[in-house]
Amino acid sequence: MAGGLLEQYLPLVVFIGISMVIGAALLIAPFIVAYQSPDPEKLSAYECGFNAFDDARMKFDVRFYLVAILFIIFDLEVAFLFPWAVAFKQVGWFGFWSMMAFLGVLTVGFVYEWRKGALEWD
Repeated sequence: MAGGLLEQYLPLVVFIGISMVIGAALLIAPFIVAYQSPDPEKLSAYECGFNAFDDARMKFDVRFYLVAILFIIFDLEVAFLFPWAVAFKQVGWFGFWSMMAFLGVLTVGFVYEWRKGALEWD
């Protein structure tokens, strides 16, 4: 009985062992493969796409906010579309038209950003 029980758990033990070896290899590999002397430009501090300045209360370009809104639009769309698609047969016509209204609101937000020029970086 004990031998049969250990044989049942052997694949699990092998799987855990292999995953630990792969995990350790992925933790150690960057130290071996990494480029050891990066240039000063790579090590320089940056934030939001431009160099840091003295004053934290400086004016901020509104395009960064528009890009953040655009990210939220697409993030929400994916977060709600996947479960809706999985349960598409169960939600019926009400669920279908509710999702179409939701996508319409997101489309209006996307068109607003497009018209504001948030997608054009000069």
